[in-house]
Amino acid sequence: MTNEEFVKVSKALSDATRVEILQIISKYGTICACKILERLHISQGTLSHHMRVLSDLKLVSVEKEGKWCNYSLVRENICEVAHFIQGICAEKAIDTHSCGCK
Repeated sequence: MTNEEFVKVSKALSDATRVEILQIISKYGTICACKILERLHISQGTLSHHMRVLSDLKLVSVEKEGKWCNYSLVRENICEVAHFIQGICAEKAIDTHSCGCK
């Protein structure tokens, strides 16, 4: 994952509703949009917008069934985000005390 990709995902996940959507999908595995709507109490248009953002970033996959859509997580891509953050945590700090700055 590049820095630019991480920034895009971070921006998408800075929205509390999107994070809640991911948590709901994670809990159920695959879930119909109608069930997400019941849990969030948002309009279908608002949900569609959030799902478009998440699916464009390939964090969720969508499967159409009639007029409704079933969503599931793309766990590999979510794990890639986690690995990117873990890589930052694992970086060793540069010794700034020896640079001569005061």
